[in-house]
Amino acid sequence: MNNQIYNLAFVFPGQGSQSIGMLKDLAESYPEVRHVFERASDALGKDLWALVSEGSEEELNQTHNTQPAMLAAGFAVWEVWCKHSKVRPSWMAGHSLGEYTALVCSEAISFEDGIKLVAARGRLMQEAVPPGIGAMAAILGLEDHHVFKVCVDAAENEIVSAVNFNSPGQVVIAGHVAAVERAIIGAKAAGAKRAVMLPVSVPSHCALMESAAQKLDEYLQNTAMDTPKMTLIHNADVASHSAPEVIRNALKEQLYKPVRWADSIKFMHDQGVSCFVECGPGKVLIGLNKRIAKDAAQLSIYDPESLNLALEQLHG
Repeated sequence: MNNQIYNLAFVFPGQGSQSIGMLKDLAESYPEVRHVFERASDALGKDLWALVSEGSEEELNQTHNTQPAMLAAGFAVWEVWCKHSKVRPSWMAGHSLGEYTALVCSEAISFEDGIKLVAARGRLMQEAVPPGIGAMAAILGLEDHHVFKVCVDAAENEIVSAVNFNSPGQVVIAGHVAAVERAIIGAKAAGAKRAVMLPVSVPSHCALMESAAQKLDEYLQNTAMDTPKMTLIHNADVASHSAPEVIRNALKEQLYKPVRWADSIKFMHDQGVSCFVECGPGKVLIGLNKRIAKDAAQLSIYDPESLNLALEQLHG
């Protein structure tokens, strides 16, 4: 692809960055945003823009709604960028659900197929673990090996494991509610600065998601895929893949294996990436990335002001 910049990476957020009213300001200035949400609504048979604009937080936070809403939001920002800039990244990655956004933006999966796929993913995840059975918690201020030990000690024949390696000293754990609660106590005793439950109903990226992954595989096999136009780093193995069957397997494994975000950012940085752009609502990934690649430039695009700043920085 022309105009690709080798040292530039675009990254896409996952669940947790959503909010009612997200991209409202961008949509008022750039019609591409509403157009993308109209396409998503047509694919799903529900008004996704109404949900993110005037729905309830409770409804938006249901995982089968959150996932298509976040994919649409990330892709909408990408479409605005592509309309107003000829600069393209050579690298892409996405955090958990954001990996699907990256695949759509890199033209490996069509937008409509991606929307349907993540809606199914969200539904399968919730069905695999009914509300009240699973939980996730954030552990801050402990080294990875201490978090591993805390989880082993807390398991007691249940499941609890480290699932998101977000940045140095920030790890998310997931599993059965009681085991996660025990791990929180253990983490505090081990010296964690904070150990808190997260407001989610699905314990993503742990062994409790293996049944959902098997069912998701059926959808993946029926989804057309091409080789990504950018080098796309996957969460589960911190590697890029060109063969659709390998990409499908990476997405299947991602559902029950840890998100190695810190390793992914470090890998791209080691390969020469010196600027990361978070493409989508919020600034969660930029906050993490600053702790991983401290000397890299970090930008985010989510409203007209941040878009203009990115345009100035990358065209200057």
